[in-house]
Amino acid sequence: MDIKEKISILTDKYFQKAVEIRQYLHKHPELSFHENETSKYISDVLTLNGIAYKKGMAKTGITGIIEGKNPLKKCIALRADMDALPIEEKNDIPFKSINNGVMHACGHDAHTASLLGVILILNDLKNDFEGTIKFIFQPAEEKLPGGAKAMIEEGILKDPVPDLILAQHVYPELESGKLGFKAGNYMASSDEIYITVKGKGGHAAIPDKIDNTVLIASKLIVEMQQISSTLSPSDIPTVLSFGKVIANGATNVIPDEVNIEGTFRTMNENWRSKAHELIQQTATEIAQKHTISIDVSILKGYPVLINHEEFTNKAIKLAEELLGKENVKPLEFRMTSEDFAYYSQHIPAVFYRLGITKPGATSFYPLHSPNFTIYEESIKTGMSAMAYLAVQFLKS
Repeated sequence: MDIKEKISILTDKYFQKAVEIRQYLHKHPELSFHENETSKYISDVLTLNGIAYKKGMAKTGITGIIEGKNPLKKCIALRADMDALPIEEKNDIPFKSINNGVMHACGHDAHTASLLGVILILNDLKNDFEGTIKFIFQPAEEKLPGGAKAMIEEGILKDPVPDLILAQHVYPELESGKLGFKAGNYMASSDEIYITVKGKGGHAAIPDKIDNTVLIASKLIVEMQQISSTLSPSDIPTVLSFGKVIANGATNVIPDEVNIEGTFRTMNENWRSKAHELIQQTATEIAQKHTISIDVSILKGYPVLINHEEFTNKAIKLAEELLGKENVKPLEFRMTSEDFAYYSQHIPAVFYRLGITKPGATSFYPLHSPNFTIYEESIKTGMSAMAYLAVQFLKS
């Protein structure tokens, strides 16, 4: 019996358990860096199945290893995120969230359940492969500075050092049974921009006696758009958007202060640094022109997520072996961000997408929707694919 057949049999064996895990986690979601009960539940599953682990990394994170024969030969790391979002769930399901205002609307419950299923499969197969599997249950993907960064700082990529790290993320745009891949730059960096325009406010009817902070803020936003529209390199996707402007005046009152909040995203780290300088420079020039004060704070978020070219192309071929070419799809780059990017800045990484929409469905709810859900058969694909990729990468 070859390894593909063994994984198929074990996937069927543990599938219902993985579904139960997913439904429990969905019912009991927890926010970033507060995944205490989630961490305890995962620990209990690992303990019950005799799998050694370490908990407490980045507060609630868990890691462990499964050693095959010749464990020092190679190490493949597998990561799942655990946190939920501050969203009130609208689904009418038996395992609907019981924590008010908190929901697994990004599929991290499925990621965790799938990885636990993979661990059970690989634990049964440890005499069938050489090398070591390192598993990582990570907190706080959804909130800066991100759980990945914290776990890396605490040594998750040491003892042993992984040769490659894999992660999958649910993707409603793909039907269940399918996977999606993109080699190279896949997801954007993400920074938060906070700007405060300060001047002398007052009566709107006497503009010569005041600083029109609202008008200046408007000019600033327009001027900032040059950074993404004309100053950015033509071959580097860039987004600079402002989604929140607070000018707490009145019909005839110009406020002393206007607060602006936005996001900057791009696919190149060098341009990212240059753009930060241009944001500060633009604000300084406008402040000097109008003799007012403009404070800029840039909260640096997740870096660009880079899928290792060689390993990703190999993963595509392996996925085609397992699922058939028709079930492995190419992906476009995305201007959304993921803290898995931190791992990809340190070691080779492959971050791929798991289809979760019921085959034949004519519509679906997107990620971060209060009605988001998954077709649970997709967990079976997630388990078998990650297990197969891990074992085959250990061989190469």
